[in-house]
Amino acid sequence: MTTVNEKPSSKSPGKSHRTGITLMQLADMFPDEDTARLWFESRVWPHGRHCPHCGSLETYAASHPKSPYRCKDCRRYFSVKTGTALENSRIPLRKWAFAIYLETTHVKGIASMKLHRDLGVTQKTAWFMLHRIRQAWSEVADSLDGTIEADEAYFGGLEKNKHKAKKLNAGRGGVGKAKAVALRERETNKIVAKVVDRLDRKTLQGLVTDNVKEGSTVYTDGNTAYGKIEGYAQDAVNHSVGQYVRNQAHTNGVESFWALLKRAHTGTYHKMSKKHLNRYVQSFAGKHNRRDLDTIDQMDAIVADLIGRKLLYRDLTA
Repeated sequence: MTTVNEKPSSKSPGKSHRTGITLMQLADMFPDEDTARLWFESRVWPHGRHCPHCGSLETYAASHPKSPYRCKDCRRYFSVKTGTALENSRIPLRKWAFAIYLETTHVKGIASMKLHRDLGVTQKTAWFMLHRIRQAWSEVADSLDGTIEADEAYFGGLEKNKHKAKKLNAGRGGVGKAKAVALRERETNKIVAKVVDRLDRKTLQGLVTDNVKEGSTVYTDGNTAYGKIEGYAQDAVNHSVGQYVRNQAHTNGVESFWALLKRAHTGTYHKMSKKHLNRYVQSFAGKHNRRDLDTIDQMDAIVADLIGRKLLYRDLTA
């Protein structure tokens, strides 16, 4: 596949050292449905076509209008979409390739209203497509090691701005808002993030012990819910008194991750419901962790991660 040939120095500002793909090159890469299908097949079946139902390699081309392959062993029909988040989708694979490109290359994501205009699909279809692409990052966990920063974030409207009938009248700060926690490995800048129901000691300490290797150093803000976690070195900065950095103790890196997502919330999506928030959070963590890859490699990774991530419209809207 053709990509930008000249590769700037890794010392260039931002991520300009990555090899990108222009819109003109993307159109040349996917001029028709067959080229898009071959690209998807090479990513979903990198070691050769196999049946997604039983795993058999004994497959052959068939004349089925929607499922062009059939398995000799289980005798079931399938396509490259079968067994992925794209299963049962009527959207052409060429449009899926363009959607993956647009979602990948927009640092703060792309709104469904913008995608519906770019692809010529309905807004509802574009919204469903984007959630299926985000599904590729769902429940992706990684093990962190070394120096770790931990920080919480709140999403949702202020209580004072809510209708009287919807106000909780139960406190201030994060009351009524969705809650999320992110952990950042300082040496690699790798992020693990997820939405949580509460920010109590059991939840916060459990996130650390589940995702961070023992012996690591964990830096937090002044949230006392982290307590003392056995097997880890810990230190904290107290934001409430204006303390943000003390020697190596700070959470500036992980706060930058939340800042990007909140800018996307305000400027791109405008609304992220609590029901779907975890998919947004984890997709941003996934894109963050692969930000140094070339664009085509980022797209390849998303397609590979769509495998086994089936998502139905009725599940999104239930």
